[in-house]
Amino acid sequence: MELPEHVQRNRDYWDRTSAEWVAPGERNWAKSEPSWGVWHIPETELHLIDDVEGLDVIELGCGTGYVSSWLARRGARPVGIDNSAKQLDTARRLQLEHGLEFPLLHGNAESVPYPDASFDFAISEYGAAIWAYPHKWIPEAARLLRPGGRLTFLGNGFLFMLCCPDDEAAPATDRLLRDQFGSWRWEWPDNDSVEFHLAHGDMIRLLRRSGFEVEDLIEIQAPEGATDTPFPGFDPAWARRWPSEEVWKARKRT
Repeated sequence: MELPEHVQRNRDYWDRTSAEWVAPGERNWAKSEPSWGVWHIPETELHLIDDVEGLDVIELGCGTGYVSSWLARRGARPVGIDNSAKQLDTARRLQLEHGLEFPLLHGNAESVPYPDASFDFAISEYGAAIWAYPHKWIPEAARLLRPGGRLTFLGNGFLFMLCCPDDEAAPATDRLLRDQFGSWRWEWPDNDSVEFHLAHGDMIRLLRRSGFEVEDLIEIQAPEGATDTPFPGFDPAWARRWPSEEVWKARKRT
């Protein structure tokens, strides 16, 4: 089946750059305690995967599979889906090395080959959260979840995106560089990938139309003493003043 244009472009991008994510994947698989996002905020602060024992979980855009590994160690039954076959090659190797086994699917989080109401929890950390079209993947997450099921996702803060220059490697500025109205699709000229970021009001309306109730929005502050990261555009001084990342938590209505 022919893929949507943005899905194919992002598949090519992630296959092309997959080697860059092997070492971070290995480090995250080896962690005894999860930490999240660019600033490695501890799970004890964000509570993204509380109370998952015995749950059927789908990770939407699993990459090297480390989030699913954390879920499996907490007694969940995860399934990971990712757009990049090469990322999944790393995930399968790490499954063998760590003695963990769970299904890994090569596919598009906007169209997941599972029946309705197959899962209790859906999660995305910089997977579908920013690389899939939100008006497709969020209704798809709602379809996959059972009534009362939870959706949690982490990505860039919307204010951060409005302050980012066109040069992806340049840090965010203390000035708005883009209009908020009409900004939702980002294309970086130097890597031929496509990202999606919705303003908060648009995200709330989309979640509610899709059958969710919003339970929390966490705007992440870089921790005191944070240092530079390998991720372009993230300046710790900026992220101490404004949210460079945000977490959404929602629950499917019963």
